[in-house]
Amino acid sequence: MRRVVVTGMGVISPVGNSTEAYWESLKTKKVGIAPITHFDTEGYKATLAAEVKDFDPLSVMDAKEARRMELFSQYAVAAAAEALSQAGIADLSEEESYRTGVSIGSGIGSLQIFEQAHTKLLEKGPGRMPTLFVPLMISNMAAGNVGIHFGLKGKNINVVTACATGTHSIGEAYRSIQVGDADVMVAGGTEAAICPMGVAGFTALTALSKETDPLRASLPFDKDRSGFVMGEGAGVLVLEELSHAQKRGAKIFAEVAGYGATSDAYHITSPVETGEGAARAMKLAMDEALLAPEEIQYINAHGTATHLNDLCETRAIKTAFGEAAYQLNINSTKSMIGHCLGAAGGLEAVACVKTIEEGYIHATAGFQEAEEEMDLNYTAEGIAREVTACLSNSLGFGGHNATLLFKKYVE
Repeated sequence: MRRVVVTGMGVISPVGNSTEAYWESLKTKKVGIAPITHFDTEGYKATLAAEVKDFDPLSVMDAKEARRMELFSQYAVAAAAEALSQAGIADLSEEESYRTGVSIGSGIGSLQIFEQAHTKLLEKGPGRMPTLFVPLMISNMAAGNVGIHFGLKGKNINVVTACATGTHSIGEAYRSIQVGDADVMVAGGTEAAICPMGVAGFTALTALSKETDPLRASLPFDKDRSGFVMGEGAGVLVLEELSHAQKRGAKIFAEVAGYGATSDAYHITSPVETGEGAARAMKLAMDEALLAPEEIQYINAHGTATHLNDLCETRAIKTAFGEAAYQLNINSTKSMIGHCLGAAGGLEAVACVKTIEEGYIHATAGFQEAEEEMDLNYTAEGIAREVTACLSNSLGFGGHNATLLFKKYVE
């Protein structure tokens, strides 16, 4: 199999709209959660979210193009622009364009245009539906718009696995390069679902925290956790076949060395209580990378701050790692950026790559005390530690489990 490396990163997030701004915020425990401004929350039980701030789509596209994209697609194009710029990929030849693909997923697509179109349908009839309702709404348009905007004519796919979307999208891009379907893949996740239907829908599932203090709302692994906080944004990596990157003289930030994907086959929203499905995904990723549990220093956990997820993920880590679980640093980026749904895996993959690059593991912000069974190191304070290999976990409604293994690049 061909080796795959990371040569670019791009971020739109609740704590910064570039990779460096995002990473500096994570290191300083900056929490991007605040009262919702996207709509009036009167009557809503959940009133906090991690919204993207100061995003201007016109910084990466013209007004006409922006009007033909919903926010989740705009975020994807903006994050891809940064990642491609960092990778030094531009002005592709015709042949190169067919060897450069896109794998960017969104778990939901646009609920906002659905809300608007439904209101118009009821009030004014079917003849007044927005012309672009369907292409604005459907989730594959993030990947489609990235391909169109940058002229990327290779494999263009959209993985939709709820909250595991971003991680699966990167994993499938990695596989595509491994087997020779592409030389370069722009991969990650994007989401923008902080709207009345999104917040009301997740509240109906009793999944969202009703906390009103932004600093105590998203508390992964803490005994006071009360549900997740919705976030939004996009995280994108440029993945590249090793010799292709070397030939260009590209800077290599890390290597993708393993990918595991399983299904709980258990319940539409709850993880299996033993954590076996997630444990198997982690084992598959480590086996592919030919690494033992003792050779992993860090896990960026799914860590949603829901009662079952954090407990079951802890059990999964113990199953996959045995006694080595107690030597790990585990954190949840969601403690600061909320749960960005389909974008979560992309944003957390960027955090993993930066951790390897800088030798620093960010804190799980707000973490104070866990329950008795949750006795691992959830990284209450950031720590300088050399990381040569780490995992990024994502678990999605429907029982989807995905794990990526990143490691320090060595020739």
